[in-house]
Parts: sequence; structure tokens; C-alpha cells
Amino acid sequence: MTISERLRQLWQAKEIRNDIFFVLMVLVVFRIGAHIPIPGVDVGNLRQFFASNQILGLLNLFSGGGLENFSIMMLGVGPYITASIIFQLLTMIVPKLEELSKEGEAGQRKINQYTRWATVPLAILQGFGFITLLQRQGGSVSLLGDLTTFQYVTAILTVTAGTMFLTWLGELISERRLGNGISLLIFAGIVAGLPTAIQQTLLVIDKTQITNMVLFALIAIVTVIGVVYITEGQRNIPVSYARRVRGQKMYGGVNTHLPIRVNIGGVIPIIFAISVILFPPMIAQFFVQAKSAWLAQTANFIIQIFNDNLFYGIIYFLLVVAFTYFYSAVVFNPEQIAENLQKQGGFIPGIRPGRQTAEYLRQVVNRLNLTGSIFLGAIAVLPLILRAFTGVNTLVIGGTSLLIVVSVVLEVVKRVETQLQMHEYEVKA
Repeated sequence: MTISERLRQLWQAKEIRNDIFFVLMVLVVFRIGAHIPIPGVDVGNLRQFFASNQILGLLNLFSGGGLENFSIMMLGVGPYITASIIFQLLTMIVPKLEELSKEGEAGQRKINQYTRWATVPLAILQGFGFITLLQRQGGSVSLLGDLTTFQYVTAILTVTAGTMFLTWLGELISERRLGNGISLLIFAGIVAGLPTAIQQTLLVIDKTQITNMVLFALIAIVTVIGVVYITEGQRNIPVSYARRVRGQKMYGGVNTHLPIRVNIGGVIPIIFAISVILFPPMIAQFFVQAKSAWLAQTANFIIQIFNDNLFYGIIYFLLVVAFTYFYSAVVFNPEQIAENLQKQGGFIPGIRPGRQTAEYLRQVVNRLNLTGSIFLGAIAVLPLILRAFTGVNTLVIGGTSLLIVVSVVLEVVKRVETQLQMHEYEVKA
């Protein structure tokens, strides 16, 4: 089926078309909110400061420019992502949460509710941290000016409300089943910031550095191809269902397969890795001007070591690999799949049902994760390698962004395809 035919089919499916328009309108609301600043702030000084600070510049990118505008949505969905990481870790060690995770959709709704509750205090703490950090920057003149206590508290409550509003928008998008709402909000923020990053790169690269531009173009192509290859790759495990007689009817006797993706976590491990790797240098920023000499030296050391390409690249690579394994362990349960297969009369040829099936599935997932995580981590650090050779800093963010943008686009395309197929079946029925 050609692209034009697929688009026509998409337009004729009224429900899917309305869902797409709804998601686009939500993203427009997000972009408008990212440009509504909190009163009393010198936005021009803030933008210059974020352009000169690589770590905060990356945070600004994932907030869709909300930080440099000091907007009501300056925190983005960062606190919600942090809360999600915390509860996914707790699910693995707290028995009550583990039981909830096994209760299906009802249990997941409760965990999501707990995550939303935890987002509020995290947003308050993060808002307080950013406002305090920005007040201490800019030399003799504060970037935020002299805020009264009332303005300070109002600003914290405003950015907290902005984060909760974004979280609600993300859930509204997820309900439309066209993709993960939080990932789409991050995607929108990155896409909105890419033109500025490209413009800054063109200003930095002069006519004598055409080779650098070619290298960046090649790395972008390699990143896109690599992400598509890993995202679309899967291992099909053969599954057979034994014949069963119930009354006068016979069931089973079917050979099928169980698909397991090479990268089960999709774009989530990358988002988790970025959230974690930005945390230490961001905290260190608070103590750069500390009165205690050893504390100020430690903070400067942390900032310097995270600005080192080699150290940053190694940590980034290891975090992507680790979170790929971690997230797959959360979302893929071999014991539950093996139990469901056994209840349905299914088995993997050559493997005994039950415990041996679960062990086999775990081994397969671990091997797939090894390939997928290393490849994904390698793609993530390729822009840093280019930076070491070219000395151009502006598109290092672009390499990380491409990972998220391509993965989210692929996920949305697959979700739309699934919705179209379901629509065709309903029409035929």
C-alpha cells in the first residue's frame, strides 16, 4: 500500500483522525505554555546563560525551552520521570508494590496514582532547586532579580502546577493509544529546540570546516539507521499448542510464535539514563560558591569530570546498558509468560513447560538485551566521539535527541498502523 493510500485510509477513519488532531492540539498547548514566563524575570540574560552552560542547556532542551524562558512549564516532565524511576525500583523490592504490579491493569492504575502523588513533592524540590540555582548565577546581578518571599513561593507553586498539568496532558495523549504521552511531550520539546541547535552549529562551523558538517550528517544517518534497526528487530520463539477436546469440539493444534523485541524498553532507557547522568553536576552547581573550601572544590571537581568527554561518554554508555536490562526486567516477566502458556496448553518445542520455559525465556531476553543495549549505548556516545574530533559542541545534544525522536516516531507509526488494522476489522465485521 502506497503512502497516499495509507493517508487516505487514515483520513477516512474518523475516530483515528480525531485522535491525531487531539494529540496535535495538546502538543500545541504544551508549546504555548513553554513560552509563558513567570513575571519579573530577565529572559534575555537567562537565554545567554543557558547557551553557555552545556549541562543546563541539555535540561533546557528536554523541557522544550521552558527553562531558558523561565516558563510555567520550566520543569517539563522531569519530576514525573524521576517518580516513575523510583516506583519501578520500589516495585522490585517492596512486596506490596510487587503484588500490585501483578494485578494487571487495576494494579497498574494504583501504581500510576502513587507516581502522580510522588511527582508533587519532587516538583516542589526541583523547582526550589532550579530557582535557587539561577539566583546564584550571573555574577553580581542575579539572573532572576530580587524575588520577595511571596514571589519565591508563588514561582515554586506555579512551576509545580505546570508539571502536574503536563503530566495530565501526557496521560490524555496516552489514552488515545497513539503513543506514550510523556515520550511525545519530550519529543515535542526536542523537535522545537532542534532548529536553534542547527542554527548555532552553522554559526560555529565556518567554510573551512565542511568536513565537520559532513561528519555530523553521517552520524545523524547512522543514528537513524541504528535506532530503526534495533527498534524493529525481534526474535520469534516458536510456540505450539497441543490439541484439546472439550465436549464435542477440538481446540489447539496450532503452531505460532512469541515475538520478543531486541530492545524491549524502546526509548525509556535513554530517557532514564539522561535523567540520572544530569543529576550529579546539577546538584554540584549549588555548592560551587559554598563557604566551605572542600565542599566548593568537590562541587567543581564533579562539574569538571562530567564535562570531560571520556568520563561522560563511559557513564552515559553504562547507564543506557544498565537501564535497558532494568526496564526489560520490569516489563517482561518470564515466569508469568511461562505460566500463561502452560495454562493455555502452549509449549516451546524442546523445552518443558513451567520453570524450564521461564529460564529459557530469561536467557533469550538477556542475550537480546546484550546486543540491543550495547548497540543503543554505542549510538548514544557516537556524537561525543565526533565532538572530540571536531571540537563542535552544539550538535552533541542533537545526537541524543535523534535517539529519542526516531524511537518515538517509530512507536507512533506502529500504534497508528495497529489502530488502522483494528478499524478495518471493525468495518468488515
